[in-house]
Amino acid sequence: MILVIDHEEVRELRLNRPPVNALSPELIVAIRQALEVAPREGAQALVISGAPGRFCAGLDVPLLLTLDQPAIAALWHDFYALLRTIACSPIPIAAAITGHAPAGGTVLPLFCDCRVMAEGDWKIGLSEVQVGLPLPRVIFSALSRQVGSRQAECLAVGGVLVSPPEAVQVGLVDELVAVERGVERAIEWCNGLLELPRHAMALTRQQARADLVRLFDHDLEAELEEVIASWWSDETQSALKALATQLGRRRSG
Repeated sequence: MILVIDHEEVRELRLNRPPVNALSPELIVAIRQALEVAPREGAQALVISGAPGRFCAGLDVPLLLTLDQPAIAALWHDFYALLRTIACSPIPIAAAITGHAPAGGTVLPLFCDCRVMAEGDWKIGLSEVQVGLPLPRVIFSALSRQVGSRQAECLAVGGVLVSPPEAVQVGLVDELVAVERGVERAIEWCNGLLELPRHAMALTRQQARADLVRLFDHDLEAELEEVIASWWSDETQSALKALATQLGRRRSG
């Protein structure tokens, strides 16, 4: 589910779960494990990428609707653990957003150091409200850190999906490049940091990201219980089932 490609000191982790790189329980755990092992194997920076035209479609809703309550609880705990791993990574992480990135496909880049997005007819944004899921506080905090509080309110409350140029304009992504240059540019960004005096860069990066790391410094169990309870609400289940039906029609069509 993940292709590991080493570009000298920069390791690329390419999501490889066709057809749309939707996040399953197994993929969530696999990403976290790959992130954790990379520094131990000598990687000095990381790039998270996806397939051309499809970075990550967010949670695999049709699959998750088949899971019972303990499995959904485990999924959300693992997802939070993944976000913490990205936020607390000892080495820089760039997201090469190679295509569509709704919901969870936007969440992962939010916790990275840099977000490079490919030009194209893609959509990106935190669309959770559209499917009946209140945006978790940890994710909203990361969004506010990235785009500012007022812009975060507009994007999150409306579950707004935007185009790549709009994403750059509101600060959701940092840079827009030609589709064939997405991964290459993310690697260049990583190498630019690695050309700096390493100790000074690492300490300054640690200070710069301390607010993001602090989101995970306290017990998040109460927040997780709220998120899990929301998943099982009648409103959310109805919206998720409607989405699953819509996705099934698209794929069969």
